[in-house]
Amino acid sequence: MPKWMLKDRSLLLQRLTPYLFLLPALLVLSLTVFYPALQAFYLSFTRYDFDLTQPPVWIGLKNFRRLWVDRVFWETFRNTILYLVGVVPILVALPLGMAILVNQKLRGIRWFRVAYYTPVVISMVVAGIAWKWLYADNGLLNQLLKLVGISAGVPWLTSPSLAIFSVMVVTIWKGLGYYMVIYLAGLQAIPEDLYEAAAIDGSDGIKKHWDITVPLMQPYILLVAVISAISATKVFEEVYIMTQGGPRNSSKTIVYYVYEQAFQDLEMSYACTIGLVMFLIILGLSVLRLSVERLTVKEN
Repeated sequence: MPKWMLKDRSLLLQRLTPYLFLLPALLVLSLTVFYPALQAFYLSFTRYDFDLTQPPVWIGLKNFRRLWVDRVFWETFRNTILYLVGVVPILVALPLGMAILVNQKLRGIRWFRVAYYTPVVISMVVAGIAWKWLYADNGLLNQLLKLVGISAGVPWLTSPSLAIFSVMVVTIWKGLGYYMVIYLAGLQAIPEDLYEAAAIDGSDGIKKHWDITVPLMQPYILLVAVISAISATKVFEEVYIMTQGGPRNSSKTIVYYVYEQAFQDLEMSYACTIGLVMFLIILGLSVLRLSVERLTVKEN
C-alpha cells in the first residue's frame, strides 16, 4: 500500500477515534433524550390520549390555542414565576453569607461546613415527608407556636395563601449548602493580600466584603442565580410530596401540571404542549447559564 494512503488512513483513524469513544454515550442519549424529545415535539401538534391501540391524530395548533385560554395553566405559570421571585434571591444572597462565615480559619469550622451541606445529600422525598410532618396541624412548628400563645396554629399546607411559600422554604433549605459550596470555591480563590490592603485603607469588617468580595464574586453570583432559577422553574418533588398542587391550585407549578395532564388525565399530547413551552423557558435560562460560565472562566 502506498505511503500516502497509509498516511491518510492514519489521519482518518486519528480523527474518528474521539467519536468512537463518544458513540456509546450518544446512543444512550439518543434513546433516552433526543428521540423522546422529538417525539414529544411531534405529539404537541396531535391529539393523543395514551391509547396504544390508536395512533396520534394531527390537529395542528389546537393544543396551543387551548393552552392560551387554559386558566389552570396560567395559574401554574403565575405560581412558577412566584416561585422564581421567592426562591432565587434568597438562594443567591444567603449562601454567600454562609460561605463567608465558613471560610473563616477557625477551629472546628469543617463541622459547620458539613452541617450546612447535609441537607443537600438528603433525598427530596425524605426531606419533603419530614417537612410535611413539621407543617402538620399537630406538628412541631404549631406546637412551638402554642408555647408562645398561638393556640389555633397555622395552616401551613392547607391555606391557599401559605401553601406555596411553605413549599418554598423546603426548596431553600435543601439548596443552601449546594450554592454555599460554589461560593466557597470562589472565595478561596481571592488573594488574602487584597483584604490586607483593604484593611490598611480602612476597609474592614462588613465593608471589606462589600468593597472586595462582592465585586470579585460577581461571576459566581450570576452563575448561582441562573442555576437556582432553572431549578426553581423545574420544581416538582416538593409539590408532589407536600401539597400535590393544592389547595385550589395555589401551589401547582408548570412541571406538576405537565405530570397531572400526562399521567392522571392521560392527555399526553396536551402535556407535551405544556412541556414544549417549559422547554423554551428552560432553554433560555440554559443559554444564559452558558454565557455566565464563559464569563466565569474569563474572570479566572
